[in-house]
Amino acid sequence: MGKRVALVLAGCGVFDGSEIHEASAALVHLSRGGAEVKIFAPNVEQRDVVNHLKGEPTEEKRNVLVESARLARGNIQDLAELKASEFDAVIFPGGFGVAKNLCSWAVDGKNCTVNKHVNSTLQAFHSAKKPIGLCCISPVLAAKVFPGCEVTVGQDKNVDGRFPDAETASAITELGCKHICKNVNESHVDKANKIVTTCAFMCKAPLHEIFDGIGTMVQEVLKLA
Repeated sequence: MGKRVALVLAGCGVFDGSEIHEASAALVHLSRGGAEVKIFAPNVEQRDVVNHLKGEPTEEKRNVLVESARLARGNIQDLAELKASEFDAVIFPGGFGVAKNLCSWAVDGKNCTVNKHVNSTLQAFHSAKKPIGLCCISPVLAAKVFPGCEVTVGQDKNVDGRFPDAETASAITELGCKHICKNVNESHVDKANKIVTTCAFMCKAPLHEIFDGIGTMVQEVLKLA
């Protein structure tokens, strides 16, 4: 019997939603691991909509659940309907949508607020001692919700120009959490809190290395489940 895993999306597209390669990588590794996956997203309006060709915001309005349905091939549910009791683990891919739509990190940094359904989902899995997997910018959700936890977003210095968002590690530390430096093809397991994190596109790396790192995160989540 495969593990039952909930995957939570934040839209569709790196600049205003979920990072598509990260979501796809997580789904591939979950499939390879024999997991039964259901996909969720909050039914809220996106903070903004970005023209990914120009890298500029537009005047459009889009819904996070509707946009996430593109990645889910239409098979998706409102995050408000997620019941932790029905799953063995939960995973959050990254992308700026996490920092814009699942919380306000993109605007407020460590002083951000977390969407109420995202917060309640994280709290429910944590309380039930079920593993939580997070990649890219998503570890900031754990840092905000679980003070004292251990996470990685890669390195805390911009090593060889590969970690341009290294200051995120400092913000995580300021929240009272421990940042663990890891390479892109690695993940970190906070055994006490059952939180597994990997940096993914927080590192400028070849796609296969990011894919492999997400694979280690998924494998560790499934081991803990």
